[in-house]
Formats: sequence, C-alpha cells, structure tokens
Amino acid sequence: SSAASDEYKRQLMKKLILDFQSKWANGIVEIGKTKNNLEESVSVTTKFINELYDFENGNVQFKPTKASEDQFRNDFDSALSYFIGNNPSFSEDSGFALNPWVNVEFKNESINIYGDIGMAMGNYFFTDENGDITKVEYSFVYKRIGDTVKIVLHHSSLPYTSN
Repeated sequence: SSAASDEYKRQLMKKLILDFQSKWANGIVEIGKTKNNLEESVSVTTKFINELYDFENGNVQFKPTKASEDQFRNDFDSALSYFIGNNPSFSEDSGFALNPWVNVEFKNESINIYGDIGMAMGNYFFTDENGDITKVEYSFVYKRIGDTVKIVLHHSSLPYTSN
C-alpha cells in the first residue's frame, strides 16, 4: 500500500537525519583537533561544509549561534569563517569549531518529515576540554539528495535568559 510505502520513506529519512547528526557532531570535534594548523583547519572544514551543507545548489539559510554582527551566513565563505575564523571580512569570528569541543550531543525535541524535506528541532550540547557543557537550541532543515541529506536551513541560538 502507498501508506506503508510513505511510512517506510519517513522512517528512512528519519534514519538519514539521525546518522547525519552523528556525522555533524563528529565533524565539529574533528575540526577542533586542527586548531593549531590553519591549513588543515581549512581543508577539514571545507570537506565538512561541502558534505553536510547544500551550498552547491545555492544559498543555505544559516544563522549560527555566536554571530551577531553578520548574523546570517548564507554562503560558503561566511560559513567557513564562522567555523574557523581567520577571515578579515568577519572580524567577530574566532572560529566556533576550534574551541575545541570534545563532544557534541543532539537531543531532538521533534523530527518532522515531508517528502524529501526533514526538519529537526531541539537542543545540542557542546562539551569543551574542561568538561563544561554549553546548551544550544537548534532548528535544522534537511533536504534528501540521493542516498544522503544535506542542511538547507540551520538556525541555532543560546537559550533565552531574562537578564
């Protein structure tokens, strides 16, 4: 039946997203390991962005956590700068992924699937070398491309505080 087929496709898409989140988390940790070698940082981060974000098909809607002057990083160069810094056009960037983080864990509040589009929202937790954990809220929209998914929208922010 087509209902069973649709459910299978939804479950497959959900699995692709969960696998993707592990890949994204591991990629952030790997980038951090390159923090003392800019050439390696550029190489590893370029591969990370090209594999996980859909910039080859145009702009990606990207609002990273710690961007306030240039809040939206919708092209490859501005995304690369956010992750590893060293771009005079984005003086606020110190390289989020170079912290370095030793672990990133996704806790999905919900995952919704609409055909080849999947949306995940929740918190992810970044653990630094001292064991301190930063909780960040995220919404990612993924587009299925062949046998994988890529990010077409990434919004993350620190939780609201009233002070």
